[in-house]
Amino acid sequence: MFRRQSRLRREFLLRKSERTRFEKTIAKKESSYAENFKLKCNPSHNNFDVDEVDDEYKYGNSCTPKIMITTSHNPSARLKMFVKELRLIFPNAQRMNRGKNDLKQLVKLCCSNDVTDIIIVHEHRGIPDNIVISHLPNGPTAFFNISSVVMRHDVPFIGKMSEQSPHLIFHNFKTRIGQRAVNILKHLFPKPKGDSKRVITFANHDDFVSFRHHLYKYENKELELIEIGPRFQLKLYQIKLGILDEIQASDTEWVLRPYMNTSIKNRVLSLENGWDQSGS
Repeated sequence: MFRRQSRLRREFLLRKSERTRFEKTIAKKESSYAENFKLKCNPSHNNFDVDEVDDEYKYGNSCTPKIMITTSHNPSARLKMFVKELRLIFPNAQRMNRGKNDLKQLVKLCCSNDVTDIIIVHEHRGIPDNIVISHLPNGPTAFFNISSVVMRHDVPFIGKMSEQSPHLIFHNFKTRIGQRAVNILKHLFPKPKGDSKRVITFANHDDFVSFRHHLYKYENKELELIEIGPRFQLKLYQIKLGILDEIQASDTEWVLRPYMNTSIKNRVLSLENGWDQSGS
């Protein structure tokens, strides 16, 4: 079974590279025709649809996500507590003690149990500082820095945790990489029911994604939000096309470079501010 999964993954990456080359060819033709003949190439005459070929999440809505959450080796007590709270955020998620398992053993175990995504949380001196989200069986794998972590018991006037599937709000993700990040994050959650009172917000401002978790209810015909935590900020810094056990050999779809922070024009997730911080 593992040989078959490896073969399917290699075939998927081959088709993915062919699709990328095809898109570049179409873009060159469009720019050439626009300059010389004021015309654009129409890719609909080809025998396949660019948007439908080898999308990793093409069938994401047909099944319920099954998520495995674990940590780095020898986690601290604070990291264990944070992972327990993460498990409450994602419906149908399970927490696993990492032990001495390496990445290959971890991926094989998850594939054999029909896990759709692996989440690994790392720490520095007891403070969670990195989270890795890998979609199975073909990728992608997204790497986020995590900061400003506030546990549930530190949130004032906290409400009770709900087990309903949450409604998702994604604010200010307007670039191609921003939409890619939205696609990775939203497929960690199943579709909610209409009467669900649980809301999760990912709000982007200056490439820092603030995570907030609320319940809502109506009191005297007025909407009231109750925060149930935790809180943290995410910053995307890399997207790989493979999965964790072959991450060194996988192609890099996007990576944050040091020189990219030199100008406001180099914002990645959106070119606009998420909100006004002037205080006026």
